[in-house]
Amino acid sequence: MRWLYSALVWALQPLLRWKLQRRGRVEPGYLVAVAERFGRYTQAPLAPQASIATQAAGYVWVHAVSLGETRAAEVLLQALRLAHPGLHIVLTHGTATGRASGQSLLHPGDVQVWQPWDTPAVVQRFLTKFKPQLGIVLETEVWPNWVAACQRAQVPLVLVNARMSEKSMRQAQRLSWLSGPAYAGLTAVWAQTEADAQRLRTLGARVQGVLGNLKFDAQPNPQQLAQALVWSQRLTRPVVVLASSREGEEALWLDALQALKDDPLDERAHLNAVHWLVVPRHPQRFDEVAQMLQSRGWQVSRRSQWVDGPPSTHAGDVNTVWLGDTLGEMALYYGLSDVALLGGSFAAFGGQNLIEATA
Repeated sequence: MRWLYSALVWALQPLLRWKLQRRGRVEPGYLVAVAERFGRYTQAPLAPQASIATQAAGYVWVHAVSLGETRAAEVLLQALRLAHPGLHIVLTHGTATGRASGQSLLHPGDVQVWQPWDTPAVVQRFLTKFKPQLGIVLETEVWPNWVAACQRAQVPLVLVNARMSEKSMRQAQRLSWLSGPAYAGLTAVWAQTEADAQRLRTLGARVQGVLGNLKFDAQPNPQQLAQALVWSQRLTRPVVVLASSREGEEALWLDALQALKDDPLDERAHLNAVHWLVVPRHPQRFDEVAQMLQSRGWQVSRRSQWVDGPPSTHAGDVNTVWLGDTLGEMALYYGLSDVALLGGSFAAFGGQNLIEATA
């Protein structure tokens, strides 16, 4: 039955290329090295592989599909490098934001490529090229041909920081002919919570333990926090950040601000009280949000154009919104702020993860 799945995934390759081209128009990162997704690589091969136990050179494959998983991967990679100094990493991603963030995690000798599209031929080309000794997948990314190919090549493939919602479990159970061998074929699984572990066991996974969420071990960037402290000392008002805002949420927020502007009894006291900082969740929306702000009568000061921190403002200047239009600086934005409104929680997106803001 997996071959039926493989035939379907193979047939969908033109659709994938079309989607990448379409998305790449607004997020150019998706147009980088597209051939890697189909097992075509330009990287030079690593020196002959050696056992992890010898602490000698050798690839460990770490897959972090998107931005959140990449942040968790940072914690994992720090521990791996400490325990096995000779390791080289092949780091894979599925999204442009994950890949951009992952660049900062690379050491000399590491490789970063797109995740292989899940056909037998593409996955085999990936394994043949990089010959990983171990595959580590973060959170949810279980692909049937990845598992089968690693089993054939005798490459242990483990799922770490694993999570499994009730909805995802039910979906997997409906395709048990496909998901069952995939989850059972994983060498080991370490779950975030006992509830995750129980659902994964239901699907046939060999859960070895419940270790919590790796993201709780992540430390905010100390240089960014120090910079935020220096800048905040020059500010005359508190800062409120709308962090990781999603589509539609900025409009809701602007509607609320407009209501304050239009209230004759308010005398704009609330608007005078704070600096506003908006950080959209997805970088392809930076320009869109800037245009939205300007169309509503606000001036926009973009982080990417700051030379030495946010521009100084006068007590009566309530027409400027700061726009966080950079990647990898959430510690700076949170460090600069006194209050955070977390995106994903004002529209029906399930809420942004609290861990980073809490840290």
